[in-house]
Amino acid sequence: MTDILRRALAALLLAACAAAATAQEAPPASAGQTLYLPIYSDLWHGDLGSRNLPDKTALSALVSIRNTDPAQPIRILSARYHASQGRLLRDFVPKPRSLPPLGTLELFIERAESAGGTGASFLIRWQAERPVNPPVVEAVHADLRTPRTGSFITVARPVRPAE
Repeated sequence: MTDILRRALAALLLAACAAAATAQEAPPASAGQTLYLPIYSDLWHGDLGSRNLPDKTALSALVSIRNTDPAQPIRILSARYHASQGRLLRDFVPKPRSLPPLGTLELFIERAESAGGTGASFLIRWQAERPVNPPVVEAVHADLRTPRTGSFITVARPVRPAE
């Protein structure tokens, strides 16, 4: 395959991915949800070592709860942080908090926090007085120490609340 053809195919693939990403439909309006957000307090990587375990790197996580509605506030009812085994570690929003239109609430899990583990998660509950654009909830995980750095994002998804 020629270099020009390879570049053309790469450009076409990039354009198709960009079109697919921008063609998303807006989610339906909602008056409230429970959202599940995966969190990685640490990340396994590399090869199995002498203890038959891979290397582990501690990560910090910045949780961003963004009210995407340009006209209506939402209320964050709770943001409960759970360990890999499901045990509640902390409620970051012990009292409901109002989030103004287009406002953001940030929660931070420091790198030194290891109790969550690789399967940690948040359950975030929110509500509004009337149906609004649902919030965007993401976590940016990072280890920015040299000589190597890394970061990635996890995205919340709606789940059925506990009965």
